[in-house]
Amino acid sequence: MSRFLTLNVARQVDPTGASLVTACRGVAYAHVPNASDCADRIVSATFDARLIALDARSGRPCRSFGRNGMVNLKEGMGQVDPGFYYVSSAPTIVRGKVILGGWIADNVKVGEPSGVIRAFDVATGEFAWAWDLGRPGFHGRPGPGETYTLGTPNSWGPMSGDDKLGLVYVPTGNATPDHWGGSRTALSDQYSSSVVALDVQTGERRWSFQTVHHDVWDYDVGSQPTLVDLQIGGKQVPALVQPTKTGQVYVLDRRTGHPLAPVVERPVTVDPAPGDRASPTQPFSVGMPSFAGNTLKESDMWGATPFDQLWCRIRFRSMRYDGPFTPIGTKEALVSPGIGGGMNWGSVSVDPERSILFVNSMQVPSTVRLIPRATADAMAKKQKGIRFHDLSLPLPQGGTPFAVSVNTFVSPLGAPCNAPPYGLMSAVDLNTGKLLWQKPLGTTQDSGPMGIPLGLPITMGLPMMGGSIVTRGGIVFIAAAQERSIRALDAATGRELWKGRLPTGGQATPMTYISPKSGRQFVVIVSGGSVLIQSPLMDRVEAFALPSPRSR
Repeated sequence: MSRFLTLNVARQVDPTGASLVTACRGVAYAHVPNASDCADRIVSATFDARLIALDARSGRPCRSFGRNGMVNLKEGMGQVDPGFYYVSSAPTIVRGKVILGGWIADNVKVGEPSGVIRAFDVATGEFAWAWDLGRPGFHGRPGPGETYTLGTPNSWGPMSGDDKLGLVYVPTGNATPDHWGGSRTALSDQYSSSVVALDVQTGERRWSFQTVHHDVWDYDVGSQPTLVDLQIGGKQVPALVQPTKTGQVYVLDRRTGHPLAPVVERPVTVDPAPGDRASPTQPFSVGMPSFAGNTLKESDMWGATPFDQLWCRIRFRSMRYDGPFTPIGTKEALVSPGIGGGMNWGSVSVDPERSILFVNSMQVPSTVRLIPRATADAMAKKQKGIRFHDLSLPLPQGGTPFAVSVNTFVSPLGAPCNAPPYGLMSAVDLNTGKLLWQKPLGTTQDSGPMGIPLGLPITMGLPMMGGSIVTRGGIVFIAAAQERSIRALDAATGRELWKGRLPTGGQATPMTYISPKSGRQFVVIVSGGSVLIQSPLMDRVEAFALPSPRSR
């Protein structure tokens, strides 16, 4: 493959101010027959909570949509401070409805903006319905002086839709804050860290499946549900594959939510923080491989030098660690997989003809410690502002008895304390649930201790953010890793077939298409980086092309 095109993306900064999260968006396309303008339109959302529709050919606002091409998403949300609510993923369009949730600031206070799911008409922008946990059975707008229910579980990751079934599949987060749940309602507990199927015409819940009970580990479901049809007992069954931060992969019947691969409830340690509660069991997907990694031991601690390995061993011994779902309390807890997963918003890809699932997963633990309110208030006097991306700072969890400190479990040199690999690429047979192959993804060419690149392409398996795609020809394309590269892998074996260099990390999911004019296949990736895995930020779109059919 050859590099075909590099685009520098022009950024328009919103008047509300810039943030590291302003770029966490996407776009959706819709064709609107008989539209007075914008028959082909692009629908997206902005950091200051506007839903916009643009003519796909000219970029001009679709004036028939909302008010001059815009819908104000703050309506019904009450007081929304800058940065506390916005749409972090592309809208989902099903049966003429634009459906979207939103990102809510983690761990700031009880009663943050609502996690309401809303739908709007794709042609006019008119409000269609809302799914608001505080108003069961009612799907209209709030009345005068009212708001959608504050502090309910949100959906910040990408959704999926089934046009034939008329369902939209919503991956949910937690009721705020994340690490102490004593004030959560029964409905919030019921729908947190779940995948929920909603009727696209009415907003009624059809079914829900919970991946973590009473989640205090920030194991919200950020991965997009992946839809695939499977042959089971000689019949074609519409399925949904839901990867999670816990490293579990659930395969469900997308008509009913019933597991197609066995799921069992296993007992876990129960020792809730004061005023909180805990579930005695958690759901484990035993019919599919786990990508959670092994239960850690002191001997698993690792370091770039003997000194930071010793430091990591001492830290490991100082923390509470009971394996999966270690209780969160005032003694620092080791959380593995970490709060980034497992699997995150990059989700998975599926070869539907061969029924093979491709999973890119991460194994970097986190540490979590609750800080009593009096101590936290004293610390707050020394802390200026809230920096959402700086996990080393205690977060307030206002309205609860505890603030919280959340960190990545790394050595003083900045390397993860557990032994590599930190990022894996795997293939699973969906018919049998068997692992076909698994390999580390990513080299040390662009990373190293203290953030200094080693410059050596040593395959180690690196932290990652992003997803993969698979082609009918049996090639998997993925960037994602903490490396300035995009790769093509043999879907049958995982062998690397090609690697292209990027200006910064490809923390995104590639796309591919065949030109209707030349018949040439292109692979496109946004090379934007991410501060969360120390990948320099940039706004570039990179396109690579296979040789034209005539030259092969």
